[in-house]
Amino acid sequence: MPISEDHVGRTYPATASYQVSRAKIAEFAAALGDATCPAYGGDDPVAPPTFAVVLSSAAWDAMFADPELGLSLSRTVHVDQRFAWRRPLRAGDEVTATLTIEKVRARGATSIITIAVDLATTAGEPLCTATSTLMHTAQEAA
Repeated sequence: MPISEDHVGRTYPATASYQVSRAKIAEFAAALGDATCPAYGGDDPVAPPTFAVVLSSAAWDAMFADPELGLSLSRTVHVDQRFAWRRPLRAGDEVTATLTIEKVRARGATSIITIAVDLATTAGEPLCTATSTLMHTAQEAA
């Protein structure tokens, strides 16, 4: 059965923990062209807000590996992304990501899927919810 409204509410297990490091913060800031921002360096650096994508995309693996949904990353377009932050990610944070399917709308062979990935420390402190809208096209018949 391909993904449908019946899958709304499905939550996947949390990812393995990821340790946010100074090096990864600096690497990400450099990739953004923002390496000179003082917030991303020094003794107590914070990660750029979009660093959450690194963590939340790891949670996508479980959803795309779910054979019941019939999803393929190669037939998916990432349409929208929003972040609701409780506090910035800091070097030293150990973080897990948990994905929940929030909404599914089918329009012919296309499904529009809204997912929320909750980022939290391994101690259980909520950090951010990364909400994505994906557009997925069903595989054509051979």
